[in-house]
Amino acid sequence: MTEKRGKYTLEVPLDASAVGDLQADEQQDLRVVAKDSSGATRSTVVNMGKERQASARLDFEGPPGALTVFVGPASATDEELLQSQTISVDIGKRRWADRTRLAIAPIVIAPYWWFWWLRWCREFVIRGRVVCPDGSPVPGATVCALDVDWWFLWSSTQQVGCATTDVNGAFEIRFRWCCGYWPWWWWKNRVWTLDDVLVERVGDVLAAKPDLQLGRIGNRPSLEAFGGLLAERTGGPTATLEAADAPALAGLREDLLAKLPQSPELARLHVWPWWPWWPWWDCTPDIIFKVTQECEGGLVTIVDETVADTRWDVANPLSVTLVANDACCRPHDGGGDECLVLDSVCGISLASVGGNPGAPAGLPDGYAVGDRPFAGTATITKNPGDLLGVDYVELEMFDAASSTWVPAPAGAELGFNRHYWEPGGTPQHIYPAFPVLSMSGHRVWETREHHEAASGATWFPDAGWTRVWMSSNYSLIAYIDTNMFGDGTYTFRVMGWQDGGGGTLTNPKVIPVCGEDDENRFVLTFDNRVITAVGHDPSHNCGAGVHTCTLEPDTHISEVRIGGVSIDPCDIGKPEGEVEIFFEVSDPDGHLSHYSLIGTYGLNQEVDLLPLGTITALSAGTQEGPTYGQALAQGATSPHWSGGKYRLSIPDAATAFPKPCCYQLELRAYKRTIVSCGSTDHRNLTEYSIGVGIC
Repeated sequence: MTEKRGKYTLEVPLDASAVGDLQADEQQDLRVVAKDSSGATRSTVVNMGKERQASARLDFEGPPGALTVFVGPASATDEELLQSQTISVDIGKRRWADRTRLAIAPIVIAPYWWFWWLRWCREFVIRGRVVCPDGSPVPGATVCALDVDWWFLWSSTQQVGCATTDVNGAFEIRFRWCCGYWPWWWWKNRVWTLDDVLVERVGDVLAAKPDLQLGRIGNRPSLEAFGGLLAERTGGPTATLEAADAPALAGLREDLLAKLPQSPELARLHVWPWWPWWPWWDCTPDIIFKVTQECEGGLVTIVDETVADTRWDVANPLSVTLVANDACCRPHDGGGDECLVLDSVCGISLASVGGNPGAPAGLPDGYAVGDRPFAGTATITKNPGDLLGVDYVELEMFDAASSTWVPAPAGAELGFNRHYWEPGGTPQHIYPAFPVLSMSGHRVWETREHHEAASGATWFPDAGWTRVWMSSNYSLIAYIDTNMFGDGTYTFRVMGWQDGGGGTLTNPKVIPVCGEDDENRFVLTFDNRVITAVGHDPSHNCGAGVHTCTLEPDTHISEVRIGGVSIDPCDIGKPEGEVEIFFEVSDPDGHLSHYSLIGTYGLNQEVDLLPLGTITALSAGTQEGPTYGQALAQGATSPHWSGGKYRLSIPDAATAFPKPCCYQLELRAYKRTIVSCGSTDHRNLTEYSIGVGIC
């Protein structure tokens, strides 16, 4: 028989009269979707009216063939209905025989479905702020909310919405959330990864039963992970967790809980199998946040929450405050004046650096708390308020020999970039350069305030912010390369200049301290190091990739004796008698921080040798340490401890070398210096390899 062409119509009567009396907010339109054997769909939305009876009409351009009809709330999309646990009716192809119009029996909608659909797909609202630890706002950041779910060691996130913070760090995210999907949807449409937090938490619990026969752990959820625990089940565990496994999870859970350690903690964290798992019925999302921001010239993740931070079954609306530790903040507006309050060096308050106003009594001049000098590059910041009446600043230092103020050495001043955000129609992050300028015979930096005025921009208008300065170098007043100075203590001040036009400077003045008649100044001590083999003891074998060619600090192991017998590197000794290790840890600047001596051996094993014996200084006036604090208690005079040559005596070789093996002795030393604002440090290492108790 030849199929007829032309218009075909399907009538789908709907009857929800059994639902009963409804409130206004309980009435809803319904969506009817028909899917053919090829997967193509056709849908329509019907209004049920007061009688809660209606008929959906679906038209087809040709014979529809076999169909499956789905019914659900109008708030769901066609695709969502096909993936959800809802009413469905199959219509065979034969029912269209000699027909172009087909009306099926009414689909009766029980109250269960009606009220379930009311909460099936809902709109959620998240409002909040992103702030720095001091409460200042984080503008221009992208805040993404993610629904998170996890199963045993694996987690999955689904981004539900993102928003950009405004100048006050505020944001709002609106999103739809649907539930009721078939379990297979969770494996087909969600991306799963092995989760470090879950691995650690579950691993701690499983450690209580080291004999558990677990299987292979892969990157995808898998029952294979339970290995021998499920070996007796028919068919054994599957390689990856599939949709067909979902109905069996409840039964597997009971079997596994009988063998796994009990863990109230994992139950509280909702980890399967300690907690039942059916996310397809979770009609309220569980939310974590990820926040990124362009900061310091690159995109930085400033909030990165994990499963441990989950907000389960969030309120609607949800209000949050996210604290970002590594963000570029909008600085507090401290007002403005023709004065200066110097605030910090390398982010360390100048009030905690000796010789500066407010510093603790007895702290050596120019040293941070802990008797720490500075090296490398150093940033000097002022209070965040505007510096009025000053267009350029110059760094001067006091010359004790001539008792006069002189410019800092050439090359000591460094250029830098600041950072501002323009939130306008197309938000932009701008990084204007503030290089060192040569003007009227002086090396100066342009102030941020002069840069603003010269650009003609209005930075903080009453109607709203058109450009927002960020905390990145916002309050920077000077950027110094301390390598241009000899080691020692220096007093600095900041000179102010006005723009005289034509590249000239005029009206120089020492900027006064706000609220005081005193001139501004600050004190710092520098201790940089030189790396060169010249002058370095050749027996220390520097430059070989292990030991650094420097005296600041220097390390060396000169001899190892076991039972009175000297053991050269790569030689073998007997594990009998006293162990003596002769070594050197020194710093000619007297800024030694601490040293350590360990022996590594076997497979990732080590022994800390210093606590096992007695350290003896081999020259008068040398403190043993091994920390600066201990050296002070032993008679060192703040802020100096230079170290020296020592002997470590360990009475029993079996304590130092617990098993026959090859041992590598690792001697490390560190200085107290704050190098380039803490981005690196001054250290050294010596390694000495021997065999003990082996043939």
